[in-house]
Amino acid sequence: MDKSRMEQYHSLFERMIRCMTDRENFDRNEFVQILKDLSILFRLSKGVTEFYRSESAEKSGDGEIMIDYDTGKKDHPVIQKRILSKSKSVIISTLYMADEEPPLEKDELNKLDLILSALVSFIARNRFETSTEMLGYYDDDNYPNLRFFKRYLETLISGHNISGKTMLCFNLRNFSGINQDIGRDGGDIALRNYFETLKSAAGDDGMICRIGGDNFAMAFSREYTDEILHILSGFPVIYDPNGKNRVLISASAGIYDIPDDNPPTNPGEVIGAIYTALLTAKHNPETPFIYYDQKMIATREKAAQVQLLFPKALENNEFRVFYQPKVDIESGRIMGAEALCRWFRDGQMIPPGEFIPVLEQSPDICRLDFHILDLVCRDIRRWLDAEMPVVRVSVNLSRKHLADVDLQKHILDIIDSHRIPHQYIEIELTETATEVGFRALKRVAGELQDNGFCISVDDFGMGYSSLNLIREIPWNVLKIDRCFLPTDSDDENSSTSLMYGHVISMALDLGLECVTEGVETPKQVEILKKNNCRFAQGFYFDKPLSVEEFEDRISRGYYRIDTKNDRIFK
Repeated sequence: MDKSRMEQYHSLFERMIRCMTDRENFDRNEFVQILKDLSILFRLSKGVTEFYRSESAEKSGDGEIMIDYDTGKKDHPVIQKRILSKSKSVIISTLYMADEEPPLEKDELNKLDLILSALVSFIARNRFETSTEMLGYYDDDNYPNLRFFKRYLETLISGHNISGKTMLCFNLRNFSGINQDIGRDGGDIALRNYFETLKSAAGDDGMICRIGGDNFAMAFSREYTDEILHILSGFPVIYDPNGKNRVLISASAGIYDIPDDNPPTNPGEVIGAIYTALLTAKHNPETPFIYYDQKMIATREKAAQVQLLFPKALENNEFRVFYQPKVDIESGRIMGAEALCRWFRDGQMIPPGEFIPVLEQSPDICRLDFHILDLVCRDIRRWLDAEMPVVRVSVNLSRKHLADVDLQKHILDIIDSHRIPHQYIEIELTETATEVGFRALKRVAGELQDNGFCISVDDFGMGYSSLNLIREIPWNVLKIDRCFLPTDSDDENSSTSLMYGHVISMALDLGLECVTEGVETPKQVEILKKNNCRFAQGFYFDKPLSVEEFEDRISRGYYRIDTKNDRIFK
């Protein structure tokens, strides 16, 4: 090379190195221009870079091919570099010369070899960083993940740019059902299109990520709120490759409008706020969008207090069993009872609605259920030893127990340790809203019934498939929720009255024992009699009673039922 070309080479090579090593201010356009200038200097016709995620991908040709310089002339390769990176990806760079050009000198080939070595090392490093970014901040389907969201929040908070933003966490409604209807492939296309629609609506400075399953988080400027909520309320998206078929996707969402005067100081505050609001929204179908506000803050603080106090409360025996009688309305006889949990702290009773839903969010509810079962067994053992009257007692188990493959053993360990005959225990299970939960419920119910326990289904009509539920699972008792029971204002031809009658008739035909909950008036007792439902539970007879009160009731044996003049004891 002559002196002029040598100086030009050194200048371009130094610029290339500076450009590659200035990671914060890397300018790709400048970098590509340097490569073009070097190609012209060495009379090259084309430069090709290939990237493959693995050697097997290289063999199958499944990779990326980048060509930033090409004169279009007929050419041939003159030098090539191939490296296998630490992440086992393959990078190949090849330089070409036009056929009419004279061959390169040895010195020129050495310089090109140096350029290619630097180039492939630079590409390998960048690809490694990109792979690390994808592994850490994206899920298997290439959606930004929770780490991505946390990093985004940290950047906003540290830069004092979070005020004026709206944060949102949403859960897709019945997306598993959509997948069943249109197939997994169609569901993936629909989900991606819905995601991209929301991403576009969030603006250039907004973001959206998937935090797991059908749950997503978003951040955007306030002015985009109406448009985004419109999409979340129900938006048609294409789900087939041909773009002809659409499906409607909607969501429930928890929303946190960041205050200007008191913005959050860490990502955890934001995530906790929107997730708390989402949980409330998911349990309120009529109100799918819930804003995180002062009332919710107070509720969240109470929930945190419950979680903090629970272990010590359990240790100090602050939880007590109350019993609500189940009554045979034909004879007035007390034929059973439901065990209900009450929490007494510092002489005051904490309403169940303030702690049960909180404990339901964690395995703590399972610990509480087992504790209540143990207390019930203690009472029954005492009644048996004292030769007092004993009736069957039903104990509620949370849905969370369905994940416990050793549930049967845990129940048996408690009951058998107190030497309680199994016929005195009724296990009350709540039907589930998913097919997976249904299978687990079927397994648990079968195992418990095989061990001589009476099994009842609670909240009938609210779950996965109620008719399938009573057809496939060997229940003993069907508890009819108060929502099915007609009120005093319902006539016999109302939809509620007709549905109640049919549910009772069907259950009796299947040989199930029926108990109607929420019986509060003499007229409702008459409705039970008319529909041949013999067993009732509700305030008409008694509220949940302390152990001492229940023992007094059971010692009397039965109620005298007079629906014209209310009830009296005998």
